[in-house]
Amino acid sequence: MRIDVNADLGETVDDVAVSDDEAMLTVVSSANVACGFHAGTPSHIARTLAAAAARGVTVGAHVSYDDKPGFGRIPMDYDPGVLADELLYQIGALDALARAAGTRVAYVKPHGALYNRIVHDDVQARAVVDGVRAFGDLPLLVLPGSVVEDRARAAGLRPVREAFADRGYASDGTLVPRTEPGALVTDPAAVAERVVRLADRGTLIAVDGSEIRVDAESICVHGDSPDAVVLARSIRRALLGAGARIEGFA
Repeated sequence: MRIDVNADLGETVDDVAVSDDEAMLTVVSSANVACGFHAGTPSHIARTLAAAAARGVTVGAHVSYDDKPGFGRIPMDYDPGVLADELLYQIGALDALARAAGTRVAYVKPHGALYNRIVHDDVQARAVVDGVRAFGDLPLLVLPGSVVEDRARAAGLRPVREAFADRGYASDGTLVPRTEPGALVTDPAAVAERVVRLADRGTLIAVDGSEIRVDAESICVHGDSPDAVVLARSIRRALLGAGARIEGFA
């Protein structure tokens, strides 16, 4: 088994770090680094990029709606041209900081409400793909079965299917909204069991108890989850103990 483990890093709000980036970078193989639109400042982002480069962790652009007050989690209607331009701007800015730190942007992952919107919204999915393609031929982390997965593949981009170690799933394979019960899985033992099942069988147990198919090349653990570092370490131990090889996909 070979699997990537990723986390959302570089996120600061009012100069307070949302996650322990240094600790998370000892665990993950890919870092989704904030681009300043939902969180992060240039200096905080640069420090995370330098730490990722030092650890040999692959860097991706964690692009978002322009929504710092809502941490990128408020659904928004957008002119598709504006959305594509804003994504290109974010990727380019992060790549400049990454190159100064001795690394580069190797993939893109949409954040929060944008990530959820392009599961079903064809207009915004096309805009995201257009923004990525304007920068270059970068892989795009996506939810399996999403509209953006199809649009990325049709446009010649590589869609990389992602699963979430610490998020609840509905029976249709979508994520349980954070406002609903079961949205977060916080028990390290339960999270460890989930990721081994994902890597070995490609399945998860949904909140209604049903088994669902979730084929994924990458597993995400949220850096802002309760005890995120503990969860991430439990994931790494479980995967290695099951004989998996943890390495970046990009």
